[in-house]
Amino acid sequence: MIRDAQSWADWEARYLASEPADFRRNLRLLEAMYEHARALGVFPLADPMEGLETDIRVAKALNVRTTP
Repeated sequence: MIRDAQSWADWEARYLASEPADFRRNLRLLEAMYEHARALGVFPLADPMEGLETDIRVAKALNVRTTP
């Protein structure tokens, strides 16, 4: 159990910043997640346009300009 969440978050941020990006590893992870989604039946989508109206409505709501 983590007792000091702030110190853990600081350590994690430092660790991630010190690790160089590994393109091949990230690509392998992406491909594995895609294959897992396909195995679960999520991809390919039966109707890719399904829910598009909802996505557009949410995007419009989130893209509201505010004054700084």
